[in-house]
Amino acid sequence: MTLQRPTGEAADVNDPARRFGTGRAVAVLVLVALAALIPLWGPSAALHGTGEAAAPGVGGIALLRGVLFAALCVPLGELFVLRIARHLPGAPPERPCSWAPLAAAAGFVAALALASVVSTGNLVPHSVGQIDVGGLYDSRDGKLALLEVNAFLLAALCARSRRPAARTWPPAAVVVAEALRAHPPTEHSPLAGSGLTLVHLTCAAWWVGGLLHTLRTLRVWHDGAAGAALLGRYARVAAVLLAAITATGVCSSLRRMPAATILDQLTTTAYGRALLAKVLLVAVVALLALWARIRLGRAADPLAACVPARAEVVALGAVVAVSGLLTALPLPIRWS
Repeated sequence: MTLQRPTGEAADVNDPARRFGTGRAVAVLVLVALAALIPLWGPSAALHGTGEAAAPGVGGIALLRGVLFAALCVPLGELFVLRIARHLPGAPPERPCSWAPLAAAAGFVAALALASVVSTGNLVPHSVGQIDVGGLYDSRDGKLALLEVNAFLLAALCARSRRPAARTWPPAAVVVAEALRAHPPTEHSPLAGSGLTLVHLTCAAWWVGGLLHTLRTLRVWHDGAAGAALLGRYARVAAVLLAAITATGVCSSLRRMPAATILDQLTTTAYGRALLAKVLLVAVVALLALWARIRLGRAADPLAACVPARAEVVALGAVVAVSGLLTALPLPIRWS
C-alpha cells in the first residue's frame, strides 16, 4: 500500500525525496562551476611553452563562447526531442518545463558581451564609454555579433511560442552567424569552412541538448516502456549525429592543420592541445553512449541506460566548455 501525504500538509524538510532533489541541484551547480574553470584556466595551460600570444581577456572570451554554445544546445535539443516524442506511439502527454527562456537570456548576455569586445577592435572594454555600438555596423564581425544579439533576444520572445518554427529560426540564425564568423573571407575557401562548421555545430547542439532534454523527459514520464522507446529513438539518431560530427570535425581540423603537421601541432600549439583535449573527451562520450546503448538493449530494465547517459551529459558539458576555449585560442600556423 502506498502512503500519501494528506492534502495541505506541509512538506517535511527531512523527506528523502526532497533531500534528493536538493542534492541534485547542488551537484548541478558544482558541475557548472567546474565547467566554467575550463575556459578560465585553460588558456594558460594550453599556451604554456608554445611561444604563442593570446588575445587580451582570452579566458573571459572563452567562457562567453562556452555559454553561447550551451545556450544554443538547449532550445535546439528541446525541439529535436519534442519532434521525436510527438511521433512516438503511446507517448505520455507530460513534458518537462522548458529551459529555452533561461538559455535565451544567458545567450543574450553572452552575445552582448562578445559584441562589446568586437566593437573595441577585439579588446576588452574597461568602461561603457569605450564601447562603440555604431562601429559594429562598419565591419563584418560587428554585423555578425549584432545578428547574434538580436537573434537571442528574439529567441527569448519566442521561447513560449507553440509554433516550432518560431522557436527554431532564432537559434538557427545564431548557428549561421557563428559558422560565418569562424571563417572570414581572407581564409582559403571560407564557404567550405563555414559549411563544415554549420553542420558540426547543428549536429552537436542536437546531440548535447537532445540528450539533456531526453533525460529530463524521462523524469516526468511514469511509463517505463515509453521512456525506453524515446531513449532508443534518440540513441539511433545520436549515432548518425556522432558520425556527422566526427566527419566534419576531422575535415575542419585538416583545414587548420594539414595532415603532415597535425601530430606535431597537436602537442606544440595551444589550439592543437585544446583540440586534443576535445577529441579525448568526445572519445569518452562515445564510450558512455555505447555503454548506454548496450544497457538499453540487454538490461532487464532498459531505463538502466540512464546511468551512463547522465554521465554522458556531464562529459558533453565539458566538451562544450572546451569548444568555447578552442574558439578563443590563436589559430595554428598552417605550415606548407
